Amino acid sequence: MGKIPKEKIITIPNILSCFRIILIPVFIVFYAVYHNYLVAIIILLLSGITDAVDGFIARKFNMISNLGKALDPIADKLTQFSALVCLGMKFPLMFVLAATLAVKELASGILALIVVKKTKEVNGADWHGKISTFLLYAMMAIHIVWYEIPSVVSNILFTVCFCMVALSCVLYLIKHITALLTFRKNKTADKDPQEK
Repeated sequence: MGKIPKEKIITIPNILSCFRIILIPVFIVFYAVYHNYLVAIIILLLSGITDAVDGFIARKFNMISNLGKALDPIADKLTQFSALVCLGMKFPLMFVLAATLAVKELASGILALIVVKKTKEVNGADWHGKISTFLLYAMMAIHIVWYEIPSVVSNILFTVCFCMVALSCVLYLIKHITALLTFRKNKTADKDPQEK
């Protein structure tokens, strides 16, 4: 199969990312309204599996697109944020994690947009972002299944996720700032010979 242009919009991975976004209100209804935690965890697991599948398809069949690079993390973060807010009704510390995640995405997202505007390149998720996502999904799934989880266990899981999200935020900020500084340095270097 030939490589799909990066400007391509309608691809299987992009459709799966949209499907994950559609699953968000369904999860909220079953968790917060119907309190049907079995269906809620099935939906969350389906979202996580779909996330892994669309990434595999994108890489395996050369379906990586610029839209996909932006849409995939958006689907991830909206799912995570919505689930954390729902869980916060039972476990208040989840609101702290949701706020931390929001700050991380806002800060790194703004810098990422600046990098894209300057360099015209869209970068995918790094290893720490993937680990952060895995830990968040695992932690949320455990809290949904183990609704009466002891506070000690809950606090430990929260702390691990909080530290990973914070670390990922710092590493992404360093990456984006470094990319901007490198771009500026290269641009200045290209101008110098012309001036001479």
